Amino acid sequence: MAARTTKQSPIPSVWARPQREADQPALSRATIVREAIVMLDAEGVEALSMRKLATRLNAGAASLYRHVATKDELMELAVDEVAAEIHVPPADSSDWRAAVAEAAHSFRTTALRHPWLGSILGQAGLAYLGPNLMSYSERLAALFTAAGFPDPALAIDAVMSYVIGMSTTEAAWLITVARSGETEAGFIARLMPAAQQAVAEHEHLAKGYAETEEAATKDPTAMRDAKFTAALDIVLDGLTLRLEATGS
Repeated sequence: MAARTTKQSPIPSVWARPQREADQPALSRATIVREAIVMLDAEGVEALSMRKLATRLNAGAASLYRHVATKDELMELAVDEVAAEIHVPPADSSDWRAAVAEAAHSFRTTALRHPWLGSILGQAGLAYLGPNLMSYSERLAALFTAAGFPDPALAIDAVMSYVIGMSTTEAAWLITVARSGETEAGFIARLMPAAQQAVAEHEHLAKGYAETEEAATKDPTAMRDAKFTAALDIVLDGLTLRLEATGS
């Protein structure tokens, strides 16, 4: 009796299947992805659909599906495309800590330029298989390896968990501000009375809130920059101690 064979389901990722040839010279996967990023930056993930994207490209939805099978695949491609904007210093940098901080700030800048990035990074299927994200991960791994970390992946996870979490929260805040139609300083000033009342009965929260109130209304951008840098320094302090403990 012949052995039975089972057909395996395809891996659900754009990186796991060959790219199809273009049927329209003006329509390519790169064109589709660039326009999708424009839509994502302007309107967010919820507003993006294959049909709306096809209309903007003056093409039929069927034409898009020849290049990108699903919206999930499109998000994988979009994530990888913007990952090319993130700068990581070379592994031979003389100061690994300054180099890691530079890479972290570059990620934050990219995430704030594309506010949807952080929130969908962990949901975009196998996006990490894309060439730009793979290159980004390789450069980070080279940087931490050259610094002497015995487990570079663990050190990278520590930094990126902070950077992605902080950037995602900050991007969400800026989206809320933008929807209000006000400046960030104006929105904070209007929010202050309600926020002060909410924290009044919480001693430690109230103290911290009072200390940041003036900075938040005077220059909110500078305050966010300083907050990101200060907390990143705490993460890097911990990694420095870990590196010293290994004798590297």
